[in-house]
Amino acid sequence: MKKIAPLLVSSVALILLGIIVGPVKIPFRDILAAFSLDTLKRAFLNPNSLSGNSYIVLQIRLPRVLLAYLVGVSLASAGTASQALFKNPLADPYIIGISGGAAVGASIAALYFPQYMGVLALVGASLAVVVVYRIARVNGHIPVDTLLLAGIALGFFTSALTSYLLYVGRERIHNAIFWLMGTFNGADWGDVKMVLFSSVVGVSILLFSWRELNLLLLGEESISMGLDINRYRKIVIGVISLLTSFAVATSGIIGFVGLISPHAMRIVFGPNHKRLLPASALFGGTLMVFADILARILLKPAEVPVGIITALFGAPFFLYLLIKKKRGELFG
Repeated sequence: MKKIAPLLVSSVALILLGIIVGPVKIPFRDILAAFSLDTLKRAFLNPNSLSGNSYIVLQIRLPRVLLAYLVGVSLASAGTASQALFKNPLADPYIIGISGGAAVGASIAALYFPQYMGVLALVGASLAVVVVYRIARVNGHIPVDTLLLAGIALGFFTSALTSYLLYVGRERIHNAIFWLMGTFNGADWGDVKMVLFSSVVGVSILLFSWRELNLLLLGEESISMGLDINRYRKIVIGVISLLTSFAVATSGIIGFVGLISPHAMRIVFGPNHKRLLPASALFGGTLMVFADILARILLKPAEVPVGIITALFGAPFFLYLLIKKKRGELFG
């Protein structure tokens, strides 16, 4: 608990900072006033009755910062589960093509079936996991080289497919380029509810099955310890797909959060998923809110897509891990 406390404090502090930062300067007392019981009641019953700073805080900045936090929690949890599933420290929903699969599904939905955005993103992510898993698997193991090659190949293919769909439907999909590079601009409470549902369900399943995630690292040897490994792998694939697809559907393609968070927290909390999972989730949420704040202030008043921010510090971190892997200093 002593180690988790700083993560909880930093989460609250970054969320508060995310509400404060913006093109309109809002006095701190007005921010506090927006969270009064009377204002919250009006926001719940009739959001359009809000005005001025209260509207900005409760209808624009708060949903944005909460969506960023939940997407960070989802991607970090999906990354932690991916590394256990593939028994590979370089597995991440973005690098191995899962985010790309979700993006294809979300693009098809945006063009033809907008009411099924989450469902089609989930189908795309699930197909991507299955394809990468089957291609990369060699004699029951997932070597780093085949995993990366399969993920990169699928990533290129899904990226091309998504770009084509967005080009064809550019007149119907506004801000498609920003969505493609990841953004929380325009987030609303509908997006927050969607990702809240997927993150609560997905993270809860992972937290309640931390023992099974530990056993997955043993591979086929875990069968002798009572784990139905094939059944549990399907469950984990479903959870990873759920977490990634709803994050991509609401905020676009954002990479490397699922790679950085588990590794950073593994240094502090060790490899046991009982502690690693909640720590990675909290760290991922904090990291995403921090990246979103940077995206808003770097070229103020313009906004940088948050996917560019995460890639700027995620790609060097990925190369660092590759070097460590080459030296045999990583598990897997």
